[in-house]
Amino acid sequence: MEPDVLGPPYERYTIDLGSDDEGPVVATLVRRRADRPSRRAVLYVHGFVDYFFQTHLADFCTDRGWDFYALDLRKYGRSLLPHQTPNFCRDLGDYFPELDTAARMIRDEDGHDALLVMGHSTGGLLAAIWAHARRDAGLVDGLFLNSPFFDLNAPWLVRRPLAAAVARLGRNAPHRILPFGLSTVYGECLHADHRGEWSYDLTWKPLAGFPVRVGWLNAIRTAQRQLRAGLAIDAPVLVACSTRSFRGKRWHESAMLADAVLDVEHMVRWAPRLGPHVTLARFDGGVHDLTLSGPAVREKVFAELARWVDAFLPAPDPSPPAGTETGCPAAEPLAR
Repeated sequence: MEPDVLGPPYERYTIDLGSDDEGPVVATLVRRRADRPSRRAVLYVHGFVDYFFQTHLADFCTDRGWDFYALDLRKYGRSLLPHQTPNFCRDLGDYFPELDTAARMIRDEDGHDALLVMGHSTGGLLAAIWAHARRDAGLVDGLFLNSPFFDLNAPWLVRRPLAAAVARLGRNAPHRILPFGLSTVYGECLHADHRGEWSYDLTWKPLAGFPVRVGWLNAIRTAQRQLRAGLAIDAPVLVACSTRSFRGKRWHESAMLADAVLDVEHMVRWAPRLGPHVTLARFDGGVHDLTLSGPAVREKVFAELARWVDAFLPAPDPSPPAGTETGCPAAEPLAR
C-alpha cells in the first residue's frame, strides 16, 4: 500500500492487470482501516464517469467497525492512464479480474470473514452480475445497490431499436461515439463550484461526462439482458433509489430532489430479478447517488442501510466459547 490522493488514513494499492489493445491496464484499491481491528469489510464500486471520493461513506462504515475499501476500476479515476479511452469497456466481465483480486486481498490477505459490496449506478449493475457469477465462491455476504443501472433511461420505443443498432455496431465499431451524451444537470447539483456541496476532481468526473461509445453501451445492454433473464444471487440484497426521476436537460431546482440520471421505476421493476432475498428502499428527495443527497435524506439512507445490515449481516457473538483464546476483536455491527 502507498499513500492515497485523499491523504491519511487512506492508502491505495495498484492492481496490475496486464495489457489490452490500448496498452497497460491497472485498477486501484483504496483502503481505510477502522479504528479497531476488524474481520468485516465493505467494498465500494463506483458508477460511470465516477471514482471514489465519498469519504463520508467511508466514515460511516469505519465508525461502525468495518474496514472500508473502494475500487477505482480500470480506465476510471486513479486507474485512468494517458493512453486509455476513459471509462471504456467491451464487456462488464472485463472488470471481473479486479473485483476478484480485490475480494481475495480483502478476505485472504487482510483476513476478513464478511464482505459487504456496495455498487452505485453502473457499479450496481456490475456488482450484481459479478456476485451472480461468483455465487458459489463464498465471496459476497451482502449487496447494497445504490440507484443501480438496470435499464436505459429512455422510452421503450427508443430503447428497442437503439439496442439493436448498438448490438450491430458494438462488434464492428466499438469506439464509435454515439450522438448523445450526459447532461450537466446532475454534476451541477453535486459539485461545490456550482450548486452542490461536494468537491471532487473534474478531470476524473467531468460535469458533462465522457463520450458514450458504442462498445460500452453494448456491454451495458448485454448485462441488463442477463439481469432481466433472472440472476441467482444467494446473498441478501438491498436496492435503494429515489422516489422520482428528473427528466429535464437543463438545471432546475427540482433536480436537487430527484434522480437526474436514471429512471427509478426501472430499478423497482427489475430488482426482484436479482435473487430470492431482495429488499427495496426508496427515499423521497434522493439524488442519483443517494449518499450525495441533501443532509436530511442521506441521514435516512445511512439509517436504513444500518438497519438492513444489522438484520441481515449481524456481527458475530463477541464472546468466544469457554476455553478458547480470543483473536482479532470482533467488529461492532454496522448499526449501533
